[in-house]
Amino acid sequence: MARMTQRMKELFLKVPAAILATSDNSAIPNAVPVGAKKIIDDETVLISDQFLNKTLNNICANPHVAITFWEGQEGYQIKGIATIETSGQRYEDTAAWIKDLGNKIGFPLKSKGALIVKVEEIYGVSPGPGAGKKLA
Repeated sequence: MARMTQRMKELFLKVPAAILATSDNSAIPNAVPVGAKKIIDDETVLISDQFLNKTLNNICANPHVAITFWEGQEGYQIKGIATIETSGQRYEDTAAWIKDLGNKIGFPLKSKGALIVKVEEIYGVSPGPGAGKKLA
């Protein structure tokens, strides 16, 4: 397991969306923007599933994912293993959070599940000589 630094966590929460990349059993890639995201701890990310279709099918077939996020000249890529929770306390908390978010923006939202990503590796994606360097 790799651990996110405080700065990585701050940036992840600050950016409005991150890119979640998956692939199916045939290694055909899929990448989607995700905005309903949280940090559970230094090694775990949560993404709420409101609209994931192909992505969810890919995760069921191949749980390896990458999440890339950046702002300006600073960015990171998290690689890890994803699972989906559709019951239990974490899912219930996620569903309540998403319903409240939808009410605040005036657009009804419903979480279908809580995508849990256990961080295995972290890479820098900032431009320059360190681009692509494994950080954790």
